[in-house]
Amino acid sequence: MRRRDFLSSGLIAGGAAAFGLSFQPRLARAASKGAVIRVLAEGAPNTFDPAGTGYNIPSANITWNVYDRLITFGQKPLAGPGQQGAFIYDYDKLVPQAAESWTISADGTTFTFKLRKDAKFHDGTPVTAADVKWSLDRAVNVTTAKNQMATGSMTDPGQFTVIDDMTIEIKVPKADRFTLPNLALLFPAIFNSKVAKQNATATDPWASDWLKTNIAGGGPFKLGAYQPGQQFVLEPFADWKNGDRTPDDRIVYQIVPQGSSRRLAAERGEADLVRDLPGRDIKDLLDAGKVRVLGIANPATVTYIAMNNGMAPFDNLKVRQAIAWSVPYKDMFEAVLYERGAPMFGGPADVTSTQWPSPLPYTQDLVKAKALLVEAGFPNGFETTFSIDADDTTVGEPVAILMQEALRKIGIKVTINKVPAGQMGTLQTEKKLPLFIANAGAWLASPDYFFRIFYQGATRWNFGSYANPEMVQIVADARWETDQAKYDALVTRMIQLARTEVPVIPLWSAFQDTVISPATSGYTYMFHRSLELRHLDK
Repeated sequence: MRRRDFLSSGLIAGGAAAFGLSFQPRLARAASKGAVIRVLAEGAPNTFDPAGTGYNIPSANITWNVYDRLITFGQKPLAGPGQQGAFIYDYDKLVPQAAESWTISADGTTFTFKLRKDAKFHDGTPVTAADVKWSLDRAVNVTTAKNQMATGSMTDPGQFTVIDDMTIEIKVPKADRFTLPNLALLFPAIFNSKVAKQNATATDPWASDWLKTNIAGGGPFKLGAYQPGQQFVLEPFADWKNGDRTPDDRIVYQIVPQGSSRRLAAERGEADLVRDLPGRDIKDLLDAGKVRVLGIANPATVTYIAMNNGMAPFDNLKVRQAIAWSVPYKDMFEAVLYERGAPMFGGPADVTSTQWPSPLPYTQDLVKAKALLVEAGFPNGFETTFSIDADDTTVGEPVAILMQEALRKIGIKVTINKVPAGQMGTLQTEKKLPLFIANAGAWLASPDYFFRIFYQGATRWNFGSYANPEMVQIVADARWETDQAKYDALVTRMIQLARTEVPVIPLWSAFQDTVISPATSGYTYMFHRSLELRHLDK
């Protein structure tokens, strides 16, 4: 199916043989062994491919749950106020999924995985090592996934070897602490290779076009039906054996762009999970004491104002510093987020620890900002655009308006550009946006990993298009450094560069706020911020 058909058709059912369902508007109360869990959120998925180019965060609500990986992260209970019965992923605990076990060679360079003998894809086909091999080969070839896989020293299909139908071997050049965690991320999903290869072409050998609008997986859920921009239904896969429990509740995920409608549904108890509510609504709901709100912090997830360092005038250090001193941080944090998060501004003048992300020293100082702009050679300012995702206006729009007002005071004229959700990721990847709001999190917990992903390289995630050879070198050095004092010194220098050269402006690390009904249990916060549905129960 072509992209325009995907976006315009009234219905898409899953692509493989297992997905023959048609959408019925009232199926939310249709026959099912389990209950129906209704989810309301703001944004719609823009691909079914776990490694799709320009994929958005809502896409993972589907791809994470319809595909398995060799391994996944465990979970641990949360213990904060109001968090009883909820969980968060455990980065330090990897557990089997499609693999039942694995071993690591003494030198840390060879990983051998034994697959579960009863693992199946949604069409009933057994999962074999050949499927895993094809899937990993794909992950190190397609653009979105290969950069991430490289962070775990997986770059070439020759590193993946089928030993027998139930055994796959992975070799890396040297021991890398990020190899195993990378296998638990979104991208190395295991595909039904027979189905995928049937839909590949000479110009699209990894079936990327087909997988954008079709599913060839074996995860805990199957895609029952899909109405673009409106809702999708995930049916529990009864033959799923790759976890500690097989889910039995149907998921009806509805896209409701209007925050007021989502809030009303939350107040009335008309949904089991409500996400993407503005900070004001969350504050009001908490003050009223009528609903349960899970506010979960992930300090490695940050909202930024990104400046394209590869594009004039943002290639000018003093311009970037001027903008950093112009941002109305406190007003934004209070008016947009209602303080539902950790601020990333107003930090100490000097680097005091190797914790990262951590607050930068900037606050709003328009006098200093104007002086820097004059020093940069722009006494009369300039014109630019500030881009926001049209599917994420709850935060993006008020931030853009406040930025527009603040920059006007130092002579910079800003036009706000709402980019269709399906294009935002692509434009970020292609480095075509001068100034924009971005939100992303480091999936692997380590300061050098964070800098490797967001402060160097040609990927989408280097939002500022920052290209400093010193940063590139010290990030590379830190990756293999085992002496803690030397490692800390390298990280300290990374932080100094991020603070001084300010390629991106961190605003805050927002809470992931979810209104959850009393009847729903098993909520688990995941590194990708989308829903882990298999643990939910009603």
